[in-house]
Amino acid sequence: MTTWTISGAEAGGRLDAWLAARPEVGSRSRARDAVERGKVFLNGEELSYADLAQRLRPGDVVGFWPDRPGSGRPRSREVVAARSALSVVYQDSHLLVVDKPPGWLVEPLPGDAPSEVTLFDMVGDLLRSEKRIRPYVVHRIDRDTSGLVLFALTPAARDELKRQFENRTPTRTYLAVVNGTPDPPSGTWRDRLVWDADRLVQKRAHAQEERAKDAEARYRVVERFTWQSLVEISLVTGKRNQIRVQAGSRGHALVGERQYRFARPRDEAREPEFGRQALHAARLGFTHPATTHHVEFTSGMPEDMEGLLRVLRGARDGTGPARGGQPVTGID
Repeated sequence: MTTWTISGAEAGGRLDAWLAARPEVGSRSRARDAVERGKVFLNGEELSYADLAQRLRPGDVVGFWPDRPGSGRPRSREVVAARSALSVVYQDSHLLVVDKPPGWLVEPLPGDAPSEVTLFDMVGDLLRSEKRIRPYVVHRIDRDTSGLVLFALTPAARDELKRQFENRTPTRTYLAVVNGTPDPPSGTWRDRLVWDADRLVQKRAHAQEERAKDAEARYRVVERFTWQSLVEISLVTGKRNQIRVQAGSRGHALVGERQYRFARPRDEAREPEFGRQALHAARLGFTHPATTHHVEFTSGMPEDMEGLLRVLRGARDGTGPARGGQPVTGID
């Protein structure tokens, strides 16, 4: 990489004009192209298209990496813009753990033309400079579920992690805000579920239905509010939409749930407005595919769910519009 330090005489000019004057770049169009391909850095930080108009300051260090691996094609501006929100919890040469905000698809939906930036796109952009490394999706969470998502970075790691998930050995713990309070306050939900490919929904099935699969989750009530509860749910199996359909079919639809509402107890009439299903993938543990050591990662409650809990606690404790309810215990 070639680097230059901005002098006092050069300060104040636009970055794209300054780059265009360098013989190594040669024009503003080439400067834009270099930025879009991830070849330009300022004070050690990779620049995006939006940075081209910024003014340089004395002492700034501009870097130019013309043969950067992975820079053969321009990067999508949408991916570059979205990747600023990518939160990497852990990364090594075998795996990557990401804390996904709500609203992002993990990967493109099967059969759909690419129409939006996905978490897979952003992880691929993050790794573009790594030779012979590509991400592999190990498991998924719903678009509007927040929290931890695991990617493998080698075929061997992918195969080993997939084996663990098939054998149900990883720990996957979620936090959900549901309507009502499950009774008893801890236990196990067991169902037979079948995926309806036409309606794209999960359905409870009869025990003998041929296409149905076992779904099992352990739960415990963490905190009670006036009309809702915070519940910790640990997956034993990992079926699509499993927590949402199992809670909803028992009359405890997640706050914000739009699809899996089978029974409507009186609690739902007092459900607060929330822009998504209140579900967060808070803890993920598994055996590292290379070291064979147990590793565990956690994700704190996202801001929108923290805000929801503040509203519910205010209502319960008398600082909001309703009274009643009591806390059960804290989150481990």
